[in-house]
Parts: sequence; structure tokens; C-alpha cells
Amino acid sequence: MSEVPFRIGATAVAVAVPAVRQVAGVSMAGFRGRATSPVELPVVPYPAVTIFLDFGDMRMIDAAGATVRGSSVVGLTPGNVRGAGREVDLLQIRLSPVLAQAISGAAAQSGGAVVAFEELWGRDAARLEERLRAGSWAERFALAETAIALRQRQGRPADPELAWAWRRIVRSHGRIRVEGLAGELGWSRKRLWSRFRSQLGVTPKKAARLVRFDHAAHRLASGIGAARVSAECGYADQSHLHRDAKTFAGLTPTALAAAPWLEVDPVAWAAPQYAG
Repeated sequence: MSEVPFRIGATAVAVAVPAVRQVAGVSMAGFRGRATSPVELPVVPYPAVTIFLDFGDMRMIDAAGATVRGSSVVGLTPGNVRGAGREVDLLQIRLSPVLAQAISGAAAQSGGAVVAFEELWGRDAARLEERLRAGSWAERFALAETAIALRQRQGRPADPELAWAWRRIVRSHGRIRVEGLAGELGWSRKRLWSRFRSQLGVTPKKAARLVRFDHAAHRLASGIGAARVSAECGYADQSHLHRDAKTFAGLTPTALAAAPWLEVDPVAWAAPQYAG
């Protein structure tokens, strides 16, 4: 498996991706490199629960300044989270929130927080990390997918109606209204709201906002202007886009367009699986 050289900000890294994806709803990428000095990058929220399996010196810092060192899990809407470190040796796994619920209840349990990986996976966390530590990227990807598939079989899946609703939100790029979504399901708005919060960790409205924000962020990163992105993504105006960018990422649309976190996406996450 080849590694693609890339620069994330001022840091040179090698990016590896699996040749084949075996588990629906899972995207993975490996990163290796070393910064000349400690770096700190804002984590741009993404419509997935993200597991960071760290074999370097990474730490995640939340908006309140609380720090999680080593492997961690970041929920759907972290808000102003930063990743920091110098030695990069990281397996990043992005899980559809529907799958995250099945493997550990991670979507609901982590919510918008940053938590230590072992808090959600218990003793399995240390066992998996030990097996992954010395492996090649191909071995790491295979071991991680096997572990996820096993937990998926053993876990409690999200309600099929919620899985359908999540996919509907993703297909609409977050532009479907909650009332319309509830109507398509034949549910009340209150029931949809309650099920989303209990199983996916966010309300359907916030889930839709996050998916729309992700679509807009990647349009901005591709070089499209904020006015056009606002119109194409269904924002009322540019100030509406500005508010969402500040709410989700703590950045202005201009800063978001140049965010190093998004620069690597075409290489590491060319075929995202968060709809699964």
C-alpha cells in the first residue's frame, strides 16, 4: 500500500488509505510525519463520529481547555476543538453516527465532546491499540475493520427509521426540514427529536445543520466564494453562513476555506462513508 506525501499546514505527512473498504459507514486514513515544532490545528466538525488512534504524541483540546492525550473519540459537533502535537502517527477512523451507535453507543455517548477512546471501548481499546502499534498500514486497516465489524455484530443497532432519516438528511445535503422528515416517516416531530437525541446524540435539526455546514465548508475549500456557497447550500445570506462557520468551527468562512484540516480531504477522504 503506497503512502501519498502531503502537507497539512507546515507539516509534511504521508497519507495512507485502504485499498478496499469492507464495512459500510466506515472511512479510514493513516497519517505519519514529524513537525519541526509543535503544531496546533483547529478540528473542522464533520458528519461522523471520529476515532483518533494515536501512536505519536497527539492531544485533543476542547473549547474549555480540557485535554485528552492519546487515542480519543470526537463526537458529531465538537465545536472549537484543536488537535496538537509534533510526532504524527495516527489512524483516523470516521464512523457514520448510525454505525457508531451500533458499535458502542458512541454517537449518543460522546455527543459533542472529546472523550478518551478507552472510555467508550473499555478494555478492548488497549488490546486493539497494542495490536495496531507495530503493524503496517495495511495490517492496521484490516485489524481496525475486523474490530469494528465484530462490535457491530455484538452491539445494538440504531432504529432502522433513524438510519433511513440520517441517509435522507445526507442526500439532501442537510436542506430537508425536520417537519418534512417526520412526515415522511409518519412520526411526530417530538418522536423524531427524541429518538435522534437518544441514539445519535444530536437533534435532527442540528444533524441537518452539520451536514449542510460540511457541504458548504468543502465548497469553500475548493475555492468557491462565500456568496455563491451561501446561495447554493440554502443559507438565507452570507451572514447565516458566517454564523454556522463560527458555531461549528470557530472560524470565519474565509479562514475555513484555508483550514489545513480540509486541505487533506481530497486525498484521505475521497469517498466518505458517513451516509452508511
